[in-house]
Amino acid sequence: MVGCMSHDMPGDLEAQTITIKGHGGDEIEAYLAEPRGSGPYGGVVVIHHMPGYDRSTKEITRRFAAMGYVALMPNLYHREAPGAAPDDAAATARAQGGVPDERLVGDVAGAMAHLKSFPKCNGKVGTVGYCSGGRQSFLSAVSLQLDAAVACYPGGVVHGAPPGSPLSFAPLIGRSKDLSCPLLGLFGEEDKFPSQEEVATLDKELTSHGKDHEFHSYPGAGHAFFDVDRPSYRVEAALDGWKQVTAFFGRHLGS
Repeated sequence: MVGCMSHDMPGDLEAQTITIKGHGGDEIEAYLAEPRGSGPYGGVVVIHHMPGYDRSTKEITRRFAAMGYVALMPNLYHREAPGAAPDDAAATARAQGGVPDERLVGDVAGAMAHLKSFPKCNGKVGTVGYCSGGRQSFLSAVSLQLDAAVACYPGGVVHGAPPGSPLSFAPLIGRSKDLSCPLLGLFGEEDKFPSQEEVATLDKELTSHGKDHEFHSYPGAGHAFFDVDRPSYRVEAALDGWKQVTAFFGRHLGS
């Protein structure tokens, strides 16, 4: 549990590991972080990246709580490797082709239902994801009724899994017409997955369907520019990216 002195101060929060009902009624592990105040607060489902349910994504979940949201991150690899270290669980999931899309949608739906059951939640829920989680945030937004979605460098939306990848997933661009909510996309201009050509293709497709979206691409940044633990971290892109996310969720989730 982490927190500040006053229960009314921004950033005063508590965090814990809980169990929620995911796809098919399965009980799965999840990480919950929430402000200690009475709210009401918007809800954010944090979709972790391919390296898994790890320390850095838990820090992001707590950051959303510090920003004034009830944030919940389901462990998407709980079934494959319950109790395993994040690296081991990610390796096991990767060897099996990754998380099936149908199961991902069910797990996010379960996380949404759990958030909406909170008296301190205002009933609005958004998703945010990074890398594979960015694609899954987009998948959630075209499959479920969300209030907002953020996709950070979501590879695979336009062309699916790249050749030689151990992962198996189909492109999602054909489902752009089903986008249920405003979408924020954050990209690095040096990224190859997705490339700027893919970003432009997705932008054009969403525009053709009249879907509310805004995209920001950062020069000098590649994939995973938010990740402070990697050489790919780019401070200016990350700082502006957080600024965009803060404003976007503020407009659409009400916290």
